[in-house]
Amino acid sequence: MEHISLLELGWQAWVTIALVVSILGVLVCTRLPSDYVFLGGLGILLLSGILDPSEAFAGFGSQGVVTVAVLYIVVAGLKDTGGLSWISRHVLGHPKSYRAAQLRLMLPVCGLSAFLNNTPVVALFIPAVTDWCRRIRVQPSRLLIPLSYASIFGGVCTLVGTSTNLVVNGMVQTRYGSTGLHMFEITKIGLPVAVVGVVFVLALSRLLPSRRAFDEIVSDPREYTLELRVTPGGSIENKTIEAAGLRQLPGAFLADVIRDDRIITAVAPDEVLRADDRLVFVGNVDSLKTLYGYQDLYPASDQIFKLDTPRHERCLVEAVVSNTCPLVGKSIREGRFRERYNAVVVAVARNGERVQGRLGDIVLRPGDTLLVEAHAGFIPRQKDSRDFYLVSEVGDSSPLRFEKAPVAFAILSVMVTVAAFGWLSMLKAALLAAALMLITGCCSHASARRSIEWDVLLTIAAALGLGLALEKTGAANALAGSLLGVAGSNPWIVLAMVYLATSICTEVITNNAAAVLVFPIAMYTAEQLGVSSMPFIMCIMVAASASFATPIGYQTNLMVYGPGGYRFGDYLRIGIPLNLTIGCVSVALAPLIWPFSG
Repeated sequence: MEHISLLELGWQAWVTIALVVSILGVLVCTRLPSDYVFLGGLGILLLSGILDPSEAFAGFGSQGVVTVAVLYIVVAGLKDTGGLSWISRHVLGHPKSYRAAQLRLMLPVCGLSAFLNNTPVVALFIPAVTDWCRRIRVQPSRLLIPLSYASIFGGVCTLVGTSTNLVVNGMVQTRYGSTGLHMFEITKIGLPVAVVGVVFVLALSRLLPSRRAFDEIVSDPREYTLELRVTPGGSIENKTIEAAGLRQLPGAFLADVIRDDRIITAVAPDEVLRADDRLVFVGNVDSLKTLYGYQDLYPASDQIFKLDTPRHERCLVEAVVSNTCPLVGKSIREGRFRERYNAVVVAVARNGERVQGRLGDIVLRPGDTLLVEAHAGFIPRQKDSRDFYLVSEVGDSSPLRFEKAPVAFAILSVMVTVAAFGWLSMLKAALLAAALMLITGCCSHASARRSIEWDVLLTIAAALGLGLALEKTGAANALAGSLLGVAGSNPWIVLAMVYLATSICTEVITNNAAAVLVFPIAMYTAEQLGVSSMPFIMCIMVAASASFATPIGYQTNLMVYGPGGYRFGDYLRIGIPLNLTIGCVSVALAPLIWPFSG
């Protein structure tokens, strides 16, 4: 491949370069949504004629974008069946600090990403980590960047860890007519890189943003009283309150334990839970909604199981009792709430104060706010009723279908297996898994539609269009060639420049495009120097994946951008030093493992 100098570039290339720089500047300096900014840039390329319509919108039909969309449905199936809740409680555990939380998160993610494409791993963990953050009182911004970075660390540990490795291996096969690299060849450099990366994030985690207090996220003026029973034979039976994870709940606390006819108040953390213990929680609606989804706790009222609607088709509804409600002055049990409304009261809030007594014995007053489990028709039927002042659904509150969790995990295992062994492409494996989630009832059609994050998909698709413009106009070639041109004949310096060129291209275009662009230039340079190409091949693989400094450089960085509440500069602050550290490690180790004279 011939190098193109910057002076030889046409106006199209300079407009594209200016546009990319402007987009980066807008993202750094403003809080405009990333999908708006990228779509605006893509529109300029289309209107100027730099890209024709088929090129501009090619990203919207790319396998990567479609795969991400389909994986959201797979995640919805795991979430609706309680699979993600199981991950967050049993795999992630109850760390004592945010650094311990980062370590507990990063190690399993690295292991999964080594054998599974990074995108599904991050897609699976984002909602689990968000739920986990609520329980352990850690800001999501402390953990979601480490989640993305850990998936990248794991991806460079095997040949199938990321699509970039497979793309580079394919180019090696084509160029040299060989069988390519075996699965664990890159592990020789990938494993040290992963270890250094994890240690770096843990050591310099203070560089991660912490701009919002967690209590501000979950604060709520209404304080409910909720009763739940301990499931006989469940995982928390015979565990202490602390071991079961029921202490220091965000926005809620365990007020009483009712055992037979005895009430235990001021519950000690070492109190051992027994089957059918009634646990009385006091807290805000978001916290109680999370508790309501615990697999090992079930509603204390047996009226829940007498409703004529399947539980997964119900939702939680807040209803404020009016002064004309026929139940005013009566207890919930005496007023026969279930028979009257085909719904069951699961919690009560009154003037921001705790309501004493068992739930069924609470006498209702005007203004009481009831948390009700009901079918979807309850809201339109009662919205204009004189019985309630206000009726509104609690978002994302349908009861989990724990009995289908094994099915969901089995489907996930099938997806991982067929993708890891290459029996199906990642897209086909994801489509199969999504279809099975819908067919088996692990995920409803409505939940599948709601689960797709359209802003993420639009941003990724538009970013692919910008990357194509850089390649088409020759701008990327000229930029990479200029960087390599200053290296001279020293193979170590050339290797460092190859790594730097790949890393910079990856930060502004896709990782696969960066690898494809730099690979032939690097191979040509190695052949001219008369040295082995292996150090260059390995550094390209690592540099194309090890993108930490921008949210657009790697797909997983973009996926956590919104859920973590990040700004563009958050990635620069921790990503630039991490890029430099990983680059130094890679350039130093590659020639020692695969000598230039090999």
